[in-house]
Formats: sequence, C-alpha cells, structure tokens
Amino acid sequence: MIKYGLPALIVVMSILYIFIIPGEPQAAKLLFKLIPMWLIIAYGCLQMPSNRKSCHWVIWIGLFFCMLGDGLLVWFVVGLSAFLIGHLFYLIGFIGRWRYSKMRFSAIVPILLYAAFMSWQLIQALIRDGDASLIAPILVYIIIISLMTWSAIMTGNKLAAAGSILFAASDSILSWNMFVSEVAFAEPLIMITYYAAQFFIASSLRTIAHDKSSIIINSVHRV
Repeated sequence: MIKYGLPALIVVMSILYIFIIPGEPQAAKLLFKLIPMWLIIAYGCLQMPSNRKSCHWVIWIGLFFCMLGDGLLVWFVVGLSAFLIGHLFYLIGFIGRWRYSKMRFSAIVPILLYAAFMSWQLIQALIRDGDASLIAPILVYIIIISLMTWSAIMTGNKLAAAGSILFAASDSILSWNMFVSEVAFAEPLIMITYYAAQFFIASSLRTIAHDKSSIIINSVHRV
C-alpha cells in the first residue's frame, strides 16, 4: 500500500500545489509547496534498504536541506545557501558510489559547456540589472550543482542521474526566468521538474548502493 500509495499522494499534492492552490495567502501557498517535499523525504527514508550505508543518510540529508531551501527561497540568498548545502550532501553521497566508465566520465564536457553558457548569461543579466552582488553566490551554486550532476551520472544509477539532470533543468528555468528573460509557463515547469528531480533522487536510495562501486581512484586500476 505504502509502495504505491505514497508516490500517488506525492503526485496529487504536487498537482494541487502547482495548478490549484492560489498565490494568496502566501503562508498557505508555502505550506502546500512544502507538503510534496515532506512526503518525498518520508518516501526516501522508506526506500533505504535494511543494511543502510552512510551514503543513504548523506543523500537523505540532502533532501532535507533542499526542502529548507524551498521554504527559505523568499529570501533568495538564504534559500540558495540551503539548496547549496543540499547539493553538497548529494555530491558527497554520489561520489562514494562512483563506477568509472569513459562514457560517464566524458559527461563532464557537456556539463561544463552548459555551466559556462549559463554563467555567462546570468553574469551579463546581473550586471545589466545592477545585481552584481549576486554574481559570486550564483557562480558558486552553478559550480556545485554541475559537480553534483556529474557525480550522479558517475554512479551509473539511472534514477540518481535523471534526478540530478532534472534538478539542473529546474534551476536553469528558475534563474533564466528570474534574471535573464521571461520563460513561458515558468512556474509549472520549475516545480514539475523540481518535484520529479527530488522524487527520482529519493527513489535512487533503494538501489544506489547495490552495485559494488568504489571511488574513481580504485576503479581506474580495473580499466
């Protein structure tokens, strides 16, 4: 029942927040924004195997900090900092489960190119709008989420990789809409990709430690 009921409830509450709950009062809107993340955090805990490893708890803590980022994003830098901490936990958890392959390793090239493109566009927009003080924190965030995405791909876990890519997509839409130019249907696109990203990362907790993986240093010796 919980296996299928909780994901269904996550979908229902996500749809309710994105498409039905009005923007006012803000407190109610924020509450319904956080409910899907509370459910995803609970779901992530249930996905952990009985022989839980440190990587499970580290990634799960990342879910918690990203939930805090949701609630604190009304203060942009504070919310960004909470998300940054969440991504650092994801990064640490994923690094410990790396399975080296040349194809996965080469993913760093398109990730770096995309990060450079987004960084340039955002820097230009921030300078244009007189928000140069945000350049440093946003660049740090781009670096960390890029490394997190690459580290998720390096695990070879499809759920973790899909979740990290969707997270990057959600943040790209949000930042482009906020600083560069208006994006059509930005709010639903941001939240659909965001909730999906977190759900996939939470789902990866069931399988991410199943493979006998090791960090890249040990893996290189076997290639």
